[in-house]
Amino acid sequence: MAPTPPKPLSSRDLIAIGEMARRTGLSVSAIRFYEDKRLIEPVRTSGNQRRFLRSDIRRLSFILIAQQLGLSLAEIDQVMRALPHGRTPTARDWRTISAAIRDRINTRIAQLERTRDRLDGCIGCGCLSLEKCAIYNPDDRLGAQGPGPRQIVGA
Repeated sequence: MAPTPPKPLSSRDLIAIGEMARRTGLSVSAIRFYEDKRLIEPVRTSGNQRRFLRSDIRRLSFILIAQQLGLSLAEIDQVMRALPHGRTPTARDWRTISAAIRDRINTRIAQLERTRDRLDGCIGCGCLSLEKCAIYNPDDRLGAQGPGPRQIVGA
């Protein structure tokens, strides 16, 4: 059986870029930036004005949340490709997106917890030197693993 074609869009389904900016808290230029990156796609009116699906409010909200979680625009683009174009994503569509980034979020949470748990101890011990630190880095063994804060990023 062939899929049901999407219903035609009405003016109630679409909002202007200014309304999109008001609803999302983003500037018009930021919305155009995300459009240029093809993360959202407006519909053009007969007068060539941009109109966005109301569901694009959720798409932009997801982009903002994902960026705060540390995902790059390329990563966001990759997971958003699973969302349908031309129709409002369903709860199932959003669960697919959530599953796609869950491991990344869990990794970030673990890294933040390691940072929180180790940072106070390291700064609080008083030596302030990982080269000389007898607690976290005796004999500078972490130096052999590479540059940077190995206790945090290398774990």
